[in-house]
Amino acid sequence: MLRRGRCPVTAAVITPARRDVLRRRIRIVVAITIAWNVVEAIVAVLAGTAASSAALIGFGLDSVVEVLSAAAVAWQFSAREPETREKTALRAIAVSFFALAAYVAVDAVLSLAGLREPEHSPVGIALAALSLVVMPFLSWFERRTGRELGSASAVADSKQTLICTYLSAALLVGLLLNSLFGWAWADSIAALVIAVFAVREGIEAWKGDECTAPVAVLTGEQNADHCEDGCCG
Repeated sequence: MLRRGRCPVTAAVITPARRDVLRRRIRIVVAITIAWNVVEAIVAVLAGTAASSAALIGFGLDSVVEVLSAAAVAWQFSAREPETREKTALRAIAVSFFALAAYVAVDAVLSLAGLREPEHSPVGIALAALSLVVMPFLSWFERRTGRELGSASAVADSKQTLICTYLSAALLVGLLLNSLFGWAWADSIAALVIAVFAVREGIEAWKGDECTAPVAVLTGEQNADHCEDGCCG
């Protein structure tokens, strides 16, 4: 059982062999996440530049934030005893959450003010749609493995991936609505909601307190009515 802040993060008793398998899975899924987001960042920035789309360029920068979060977990699990690096990894993930929230909020406000707005981009629409297929699976796999292993940092990183999935959805809806109806404000509203989630998750990752995380309840990582010491209510 790993204790962070007021609440414990509990893992089932597992054998050393099973623990090694889970750690290896974490390293694999993190490597895939990093590779995917590097490609996603390059494509989004290039497509955004070609279409003069601040939303697409920002989506590419968000992928860079996701790489930093995944890299923190990769660094943790490169150690012989990953638990000794958990607190530092959680802090790095928290910072990436705050950076994501700051970018999304600023971009949303600028878009609502009419200074920036998503433009039509077939490549951007295809990229956002593909991301909606890939990212939820990566988030689910890392969260499931992290829960069994009892790793708060792996679970926190999986939430980062999930939030990036929401951002993909917001980008896709915004690009489609803008292309079809000229509604440039739709993705800005969704982005502000995502920013709020990101700030909450960043605070909880910084504290290492997983049990009150709203996204954790949404994804099934945590049952809202189950907590050992009652601090999750």
